[in-house]
Amino acid sequence: MTANPQSPARPARPTIAELRAVCQPPAIRGRRTAEHWVGDLYQRRISPYVTRVLVRLGLSANAVTWLMIVTGWSSGLVLLIPGPAGGLLCPVLTQLQMLWDASDGEVARWRGTSSPFGVFLDKVGHYTTEALIPLLLGVRVAGGPGALLDAVRDPQQAGATFGWTTLGAVLALVIVLNKALNDMVHVARASAGLERLTDDAGTAAPRPGLVASARRVARFLPFHRLYHSIELSLLILVATVADLVVGSDVVTQWLLVGLTVAASVSLVGHFLVIASSRKLRA
Repeated sequence: MTANPQSPARPARPTIAELRAVCQPPAIRGRRTAEHWVGDLYQRRISPYVTRVLVRLGLSANAVTWLMIVTGWSSGLVLLIPGPAGGLLCPVLTQLQMLWDASDGEVARWRGTSSPFGVFLDKVGHYTTEALIPLLLGVRVAGGPGALLDAVRDPQQAGATFGWTTLGAVLALVIVLNKALNDMVHVARASAGLERLTDDAGTAAPRPGLVASARRVARFLPFHRLYHSIELSLLILVATVADLVVGSDVVTQWLLVGLTVAASVSLVGHFLVIASSRKLRA
């Protein structure tokens, strides 16, 4: 990130208390969409210890964001490892990705650095990771890269093999579109010359009616959260363990089908909520 010419002079070897005071202020932790649930649950308790090491090593916030990106990509790529190992490693790496994601912002706040490029890198990390996981899950369910090569050589196998990879690609596309809807709102408001949205429940709430009622129901069945990398990887972990019990990958197959249906419903619902909210009103 670009250095702020008025960035405060802070010690190169900060204490945990100093880091928490600067890097985790109420203005950051108190935002409605500030934290993923793992951040609230435990990662913000751990991240200052990681951030202290990163600051002492002299790493920039952008360098930490690159660590987040590579770790996120790795969480998808390990799904190509045959057997249960891939399904077990995926959630470990998504947890590490989220930890880097917490620390890069803390490094930036400690050093008083920020830039549009840093925000851009963060978006790249989350978009690409949350697309790669379902895409490579489709390859995993299809039997792995070797099965794809066999399907190319033998067209009789192509139907089932490429059916699973296509389903994974569809899920990846739906997830990316769902994430992009929020960014589309900001782009639309900026293009119309409107101020940045405030992060409060009133602005996000749809007008009273069918959409608002459906949104209240979704709070009790939060399937709209299933497409985040953490939730995706945890579901893959559960399916991997279940596959070991039943002796086949049928649970992971049904997981891919179920996720595609749930994400598609979530995409439509997300669009309707945005369209009926105050977000796009002048």
